[in-house]
Amino acid sequence: MKIWVDADACPVVIKEIVFRASERTKTPVTLVANQYVRTPASKYINAIQVASGFDVADDEIVKRLNSGDLVITSDIPLAAEVIEKGGFALNPRGELYTASNVRVRLNMRDFMDTMRASGVNTGGPPALSQAERKMFADELDKWLTKKARQA
Repeated sequence: MKIWVDADACPVVIKEIVFRASERTKTPVTLVANQYVRTPASKYINAIQVASGFDVADDEIVKRLNSGDLVITSDIPLAAEVIEKGGFALNPRGELYTASNVRVRLNMRDFMDTMRASGVNTGGPPALSQAERKMFADELDKWLTKKARQA
């Protein structure tokens, strides 16, 4: 069981939650990004820097992912690939993607892309709230507890 972090756009506060959970549970974590990512000194936490380019980090995660691994990402197409490969995907706002809800999210994403392409300013996501941080930490803890029981 391993945790992968799509680190290019992952908020620092979420990375810190993952780092603490990794140390507490001795779960390996790998951050994947197309730029240097600072990680704490730990035998459980490392980072992989990939070349710049569209979806290069995502492709690297999917290539290395094993069934049952967890991926932290807000990238919905990546989440869909992770689920298809037998992994789990959790977004930084604390939503665990499933086969059914990731399809709905993909449809909404495509709709918003179409809106933006036609000139509509859709704005960005709101700042990460304290409640969402807690939701993320709770979902991560549930996943880690479930995996520990299966081991």
